[in-house]
Amino acid sequence: MEVQGYGAAAQWVYRQALEPGGWSTEGVISIYEVRQVHHRAMSPVWAVAPHPVATDAAAPGNFREHDIQPFQGGMTPQFWPLVPAAIEEWVRFVNTHTEELRSRQVPVPWPERLAEVHNRFEKVHPFLDGNGRAGRLLLNLILVRLGYPPVIILKRQRPAYLKAMQRADDEDYGPLGELLARAMYENLNRFIVPNVAGPARLVPLRALADKDLTVVALRHAARRGRLDAVHGSDGEWRSTRKAVKRSRRSR
Repeated sequence: MEVQGYGAAAQWVYRQALEPGGWSTEGVISIYEVRQVHHRAMSPVWAVAPHPVATDAAAPGNFREHDIQPFQGGMTPQFWPLVPAAIEEWVRFVNTHTEELRSRQVPVPWPERLAEVHNRFEKVHPFLDGNGRAGRLLLNLILVRLGYPPVIILKRQRPAYLKAMQRADDEDYGPLGELLARAMYENLNRFIVPNVAGPARLVPLRALADKDLTVVALRHAARRGRLDAVHGSDGEWRSTRKAVKRSRRSR
């Protein structure tokens, strides 16, 4: 149910890149959309396993009515009566900086501004459960509406992500900004570049891998000469979809 809910919410978010428009008059994001993303992500699991201390008033899409204990790093989420005002302030902050985020002309490094946007939401922690999922989806809603690829934090990156969030709690946004920027770059290489590059353009091997041919297998084939590939001065192996197709046929 968690996967199903996340999938439904993600589908709604990513459709914004394909069907732009219909934004709130507030700007790139609205409080309604904050609640909508959480509602879509959490409703399926809530229907079978609601949070043990939740009231009907704190159902998916509604702000929490309980305080949350401080986290391991020491960050204490906003006191619950102040949550609605804090989320309004977060929405204003995002919409105020929309043009900066769109043009990347910001007084601080662009990834760090992105990290600040994400961290500010998580420090409010407006919902009883599912704040991490909702926060990352909302960050991607902002990104796709501004014409950028989404950021996907993989399970193996969770320790680094949590550590970077702790640093961001103290307004050190550099580590989280770097993690988000790298995740965006990975998505560009893995999903977007191969689809716009054409069959004969060199792209990193990770952009050509699939369940049958992993990055490790492609790298091994390149080293043994079974895959036409180029080893760049940056240490990255690159090949083409055309070459991978030929290599696959010769296996």
